[in-house]
Amino acid sequence: MRRWPLLLWGLLLPAATAAAGRYPHSAVLDGAAGYRLLWGQQGSSISFRLEVRTQGYVGFGLSPTGAMASADIVVGGVARGKPYLQDYFTDANRALKRDSQQDYHLEYAMENSTHTILAFSRELHTCDTNDKSITESTIRVIWAYHHKDMGEAGQNYHGSNRGSKSLRLLNPEKKNVISASLPYFDLTNQGVPIPDKDTTYWCQMFKIPIHHEKHHVIKVEPLIQKGHGNLVHHILLYQCSSSLNDSVLDYGHECYHPNMPDSFLTCETVIFAWAIGGEAFTYPPHVGLSIGTSIDPQYVLMEVHYDNPSYLEGLIDNSGLRLFYTPDLRKYDAGVIEAGLWVSLFHNIPPGMPEFMSEGHCTLECLEEALDAERPSGIHVFAVLLHAHLAGRAIRMRHFRKGEEQKLLAYDDEFDFNFQEFQYLKEERTILPGDNLITECRYSTIDRIRMTWGGLSTRNEMCLSYLLYYPRINLTRCASIPDIMEQLQFIGVKEIYRPVRTWPFIIKSPKQYKNLSFMDAMNKFKWSRSAGLSYNELVLRLPVNVRCSKTDNAEWSIQGMTAIPPEIERPYRTEPVICISSSYLHCSLFLNLLFTACVTVSTLGNSWPFV
Repeated sequence: MRRWPLLLWGLLLPAATAAAGRYPHSAVLDGAAGYRLLWGQQGSSISFRLEVRTQGYVGFGLSPTGAMASADIVVGGVARGKPYLQDYFTDANRALKRDSQQDYHLEYAMENSTHTILAFSRELHTCDTNDKSITESTIRVIWAYHHKDMGEAGQNYHGSNRGSKSLRLLNPEKKNVISASLPYFDLTNQGVPIPDKDTTYWCQMFKIPIHHEKHHVIKVEPLIQKGHGNLVHHILLYQCSSSLNDSVLDYGHECYHPNMPDSFLTCETVIFAWAIGGEAFTYPPHVGLSIGTSIDPQYVLMEVHYDNPSYLEGLIDNSGLRLFYTPDLRKYDAGVIEAGLWVSLFHNIPPGMPEFMSEGHCTLECLEEALDAERPSGIHVFAVLLHAHLAGRAIRMRHFRKGEEQKLLAYDDEFDFNFQEFQYLKEERTILPGDNLITECRYSTIDRIRMTWGGLSTRNEMCLSYLLYYPRINLTRCASIPDIMEQLQFIGVKEIYRPVRTWPFIIKSPKQYKNLSFMDAMNKFKWSRSAGLSYNELVLRLPVNVRCSKTDNAEWSIQGMTAIPPEIERPYRTEPVICISSSYLHCSLFLNLLFTACVTVSTLGNSWPFV
């Protein structure tokens, strides 16, 4: 290893302070707050800073699954006063190998009696097949550390000092900082008993405590009971009918249950959504969620999805949301549109499929009617939450105008069921009358032997996008349902019993399906991979039933009409990626302009980066 010049090493010691502005994002990766990651994007590169409670080596990596196999890894530390950093990768058998192309560039390293600090950078796309490209999708970060440094005899095993965490490394920087003294109110469940079953939806009605004067909610923070991080899967907040009274506040009840209160049925308009892995959401400086006026929510329903796959008994939950508000009004009121596939059994996925695509349509007919009436100049989307369940692998929101595809509105090609949060858009997107949006979901059912159905359970599926936008209009849902009869014709169904008196409805002919529900018939069909591919091609072409909803259970006139999906290119043609290899001259501006260094990194031998 080349020796670092003494003058340079002295300059590097205060680098943590000088370069603080380079790392607008941070996350604690372990439960004991002993491993902290800071990062920031600079053009086509990204800088990392690791602060770890150890005097040994520190490992950091990017993994396709959150495990060690096929991961992109960097290991570094300070040994006998000298810094070191090596770029590694693992194969499918988790064997650690030194990368012949060293793409991680050490900027400085420090060590004291308790911590090791490493700062390094790399290109987002490195031209190295052993490296993982960094995109706006979810990234599964893996981490490890040891109390000893890497030795000549090889790495010391980290033992239990390891883990993984899903992050969105290229999420835009949130520049708006709110006052710590802002007033807030909490909407939390009180002692909800969680049944010993895999999925429970619990609904509780609340009254907004702000009346008669307009305020803006500008931040929403999840309040998840300690130890229940994996139990609370998502929380939806609905606006309910303004004609309700305080009698609805008496108690909560299981949602979608035959005995649930009728008042719950008036709550159709989503005003906020949070999902597992997400953190607090702060509205942009010019936008807020309006409360306190006659058209704002007075009563809200909080729906909490509890996921209990181990059927644990005796669980009691008190989770919910905290809403920060201000009387200093922003320029615009925020709204939420739920787009995608209407959650129903008409959305289904065959078993044994390594890849299957579903599409939910926010049709041009719905957007044209609603926007022409409410906002002909269009609405502006500033954040999107993409939502699916356990079979989900990737989600994209495609945007079309006059038949021409625009840049993706939002996407996550590495979807993680346990990490779903609003993506802030780097640039607000205008949606005009006559545009159409498609929520495209890719699934894998390779490990399933029965059909996967659209539904509420995490073992069922969804394909939804929640759009945060301004100014608020009277459009709450813009979705679609595929035609079920043509799906059944694919497996040979000829006739069903009419009139339909049972749900799921019953098949009359042919003989092999007689008196079976359509769900049983779909499961009885002998699905092969080729049959699944043909079925997928069919459902993507089917006419769709339009869902186009207003607040208070009202509907736009296009609701229930049949629409033909637009002709689109499949699969989506991704934009070309420009990669930058370490064989080029590697130049960095750092230490907050204290000095500029130019580094030539050789990819041969055992050479190390120097400044």
